[in-house]
Amino acid sequence: MDLSNEDSLRLNVLLNQDIEAIRIDESKMIVYGLSPKGEAKVPLNPNCRDEQYIKKVKEVISSHVLGSPGGYPIFLRRWTRMGQARDDSLERLLKLGEPEAVVAVVHAAGLTDELARRAWWAMPSAENARRMLEKQAVVEGKMGPELAAFLVEFLPFEEDPRDMIRSVELVLQPGLIDAAARDSLWSKGQRKNALLVGFLRAVPDDLPMEAAAHPRLAEWHETLAALDNPVARQLARVLSPAGQAFVKTVTTVIRKPATQDVVVLLLEGIERYFQPVRPGPSPSVEMVDLVAAAREELEAEADGPWAAVRDVLPESESLLVAMRALSWVGVPLVNPIFARTDAIGTVMRRKIEPVTRPMLEQLAMLAGRGA
Repeated sequence: MDLSNEDSLRLNVLLNQDIEAIRIDESKMIVYGLSPKGEAKVPLNPNCRDEQYIKKVKEVISSHVLGSPGGYPIFLRRWTRMGQARDDSLERLLKLGEPEAVVAVVHAAGLTDELARRAWWAMPSAENARRMLEKQAVVEGKMGPELAAFLVEFLPFEEDPRDMIRSVELVLQPGLIDAAARDSLWSKGQRKNALLVGFLRAVPDDLPMEAAAHPRLAEWHETLAALDNPVARQLARVLSPAGQAFVKTVTTVIRKPATQDVVVLLLEGIERYFQPVRPGPSPSVEMVDLVAAAREELEAEADGPWAAVRDVLPESESLLVAMRALSWVGVPLVNPIFARTDAIGTVMRRKIEPVTRPMLEQLAMLAGRGA
C-alpha cells in the first residue's frame, strides 16, 4: 500500500524544506511542519483505514529523516525517558512526528533553548514543560518564562499533588515569573497547601510572608556570629525572620497534608534545609527516638560545633536538640507506614501522627513556643 499521489507529493515537498519539527494530528489526519518561515500543514487523504495510513505516513517520514522506513522503532529504543538521547540526534528525533520521540528530547541532558522551542511546538504539555525547566539552558533562555507561564496557568487543572509541587518548585527559579505571579501562587497555597511545599523546596530562605525573628535572636546574634561554625550559622538562620517563616510554613503543611506525596516531598524539603548540620546517618526511623538521640548525643559531645554552641549558649540546648532531631528527618520515617497503607486525607494523617506529633513539638521549640 502506498500513499495517495497527492499526499506523497505534498509530504515530499514538506520534508525537503528546512524542517525543524513535525507534528501529526491523527484525529484530524493532518501533518504539520515547523520551519523558519512558520508552520505548514499537509491534510491527508487516506486510501485505507486511518491507522494503517498514519503508519505509512510515519514510515515515509522515517525514511527521509533516518534513511530507513523500518528504522524508527529500532532507532527510538536507544532513547529513554532517562535523558539518554545523544545530543547529535535530538534534532532528528523532533522530525519524526512521534510523541515519544519528543519526550526523549525534553528529557535529554543536551536540550538547548532552541530545541526546547521546537519540542514545545511539537508537544505542549505540562509534563514536558516541567522536564524542560529542569535544564539550566532552558531556564536562562527565551523559553523559560514561556514554559513557566504555562505551568502557572495550568496549575488549577493539575490533579496530582506531586505535579503541583514540582511545577511550583520549577517556576520559582530566578527570572521565570514576576512578583505578582509569585504572590498569587503563595495566596493559592493558603487554600491548597501542596503549593506551599513547592515554595519550601525552592526558596526556603525567601518565602513571601512576614515573620518576626525568634525572641532570642537579638540576644544571641553576636555570639553566634563570633562562633561562625555550621551549627551557629544554622541556628542563626532558623532564628531569623526568614527561618521563622520556614518553620511556620512547615508547621502549617504538616498539620494537614492531603496525600502521601505531599508528606514525602515535605520531608525531603525539611531534610534539605537542615542538611548543613546533619551529624551523620539517622539513628532510627522513629521520630520520638530521633529526639531522644539528639538530646543524648548533644549532652555527651565534648567538642565540635554542637558543643561549642551549647557551651557558650547553654540556654540554647532545647533549640539545638530540635535542630539536630530535624536534621535526621526524611522519607525513611514514613516508609514503614506508607508501605502498609495507601490512605490519604484524615486517615493518613492519623496514621502518621507518631511522626508528625514529635516533629510539631520540635518545630514549636524552634518557633519560640516552649524555648
